[in-house]
Amino acid sequence: MKQERTLKSNIVRIAAFSLPLAFAVWVLFAQGSRHSGLTPVSQQTAHRLAGEPQLLSIESIPAVEGEACLWEPASPPTPWLRRASANATMAGLLQQGEESSSAAVPMDKRPVESDRAPVRVIHDPNPSFSALAVEPASGMLVVADENLFQVLEYNRTDNTPPSAKMTEPKRVIGGNKTKAEMMCGVYIDPKTLDTYVVNNDTQNWMAVFSKNARGNVPPDRFLAVPHGTFGITVNENTQELFLSVQHDNSVVVYKKTASGNDKPLRVLAGDNTQLEDPHGITVDTKHNLLIVASHGNVSYRGNEVQPSAAAGEEGGGEAGGGTRYQPGSGKFGPPSIAIFSLDAQGNTAPLRRIVGPKTRLNWPAEITVDEERGDLYVANDMDQSITVFKVTDSGDVAPSRIIAGPKTEIRNPTGIALDLKNREMWIANMGNHTATAFHMDAEGNAAPIRTVRGGPRTEPSLMIGNPGGVAYDGKRAQILVPN
Repeated sequence: MKQERTLKSNIVRIAAFSLPLAFAVWVLFAQGSRHSGLTPVSQQTAHRLAGEPQLLSIESIPAVEGEACLWEPASPPTPWLRRASANATMAGLLQQGEESSSAAVPMDKRPVESDRAPVRVIHDPNPSFSALAVEPASGMLVVADENLFQVLEYNRTDNTPPSAKMTEPKRVIGGNKTKAEMMCGVYIDPKTLDTYVVNNDTQNWMAVFSKNARGNVPPDRFLAVPHGTFGITVNENTQELFLSVQHDNSVVVYKKTASGNDKPLRVLAGDNTQLEDPHGITVDTKHNLLIVASHGNVSYRGNEVQPSAAAGEEGGGEAGGGTRYQPGSGKFGPPSIAIFSLDAQGNTAPLRRIVGPKTRLNWPAEITVDEERGDLYVANDMDQSITVFKVTDSGDVAPSRIIAGPKTEIRNPTGIALDLKNREMWIANMGNHTATAFHMDAEGNAAPIRTVRGGPRTEPSLMIGNPGGVAYDGKRAQILVPN
């Protein structure tokens, strides 16, 4: 757009629907993100939008006095654009997933939908690798795609040639039946080869798929998990499943076989834990440790208030409108790694923390550990680096090794996994559509030994994830999309 336009003459249109600006922006950004603490729209609405591209257009419309403007039909939209009947009313659309707030508007005054194509589309057509897992015995490399809502399986030995557009995955799982959308964690069962994936913002499920699952299929098993679950790890010795939860600043532990609405075995949460927007999580069974990486921003929930004897009193339990909690504390702090005893629960303080400017921690995402050597590997999303610490480290300590530099091709790393059999480290790079493999002893500006690419080398990764709003800068002719 070359000329400035006032807010009154602009409208944001999503999926070619003519809706009020606030509702349109609200629906457009229902997908959620691996980083944001914002609560998205209802799960039902998010499910309805599962797998759809992110659409944005800005266009002048004529002023219509006294009633909503109706769009004239245009050419049919692109095939992937899901749409309702052109005769659907605003009320009909809202009733599909949300309570209508337009009941006072007469039916004949409400806008109708039409197949109007967007003026422009801002959307990354390629997979965005957010997390991964590797299973050396079978050669499985499983990658979560947070952009197109897919689970992709490759061979561990795949290596995309520089001139190739991409490497075709062996298997793709994706679609509205999968209960898998904004996936931030992946685990492969070493015995059954089942794949576990954890959603973050738009689906409150952990989905489990068998080694034969492919396409738009329901998970073989699924577990209802807290909203904002991010990381996943398993203690195979005790058959326990550990999940980190961003919004509750907690770690929840389930039986590995848990499903449906099964409750956790224990929960680690509270001010003393110093869990502050936790993301990465791993266990060190040799040293009996639970290790959690936090971004540092936190709003703690206070202690639970016991139900009042008088039903309905303020502070009561379910009779008083649900479980209630005392006010908690909140703060903005530095990123950190908290190290607990493996069986820690409740409001328990960590054994020690790695925190401070020398650590180079910067939005630490997934983490993993080499138990035999006592090395802890951290993927730093905003530092474009992998930092390696000792599990015995404490305080403001420098990493023992850093993998970073232009030759590494590490770009916004959010996933990391170790192949201990082949002594390889795998990185999921959200910033360039790649998964890169390194020797586990790599250091400095080392080149990867193999790269699996999900899109052309020349195409940028847009990294649009949970945009919480949209604005237009008329002076600079820029669309502003905060993630």
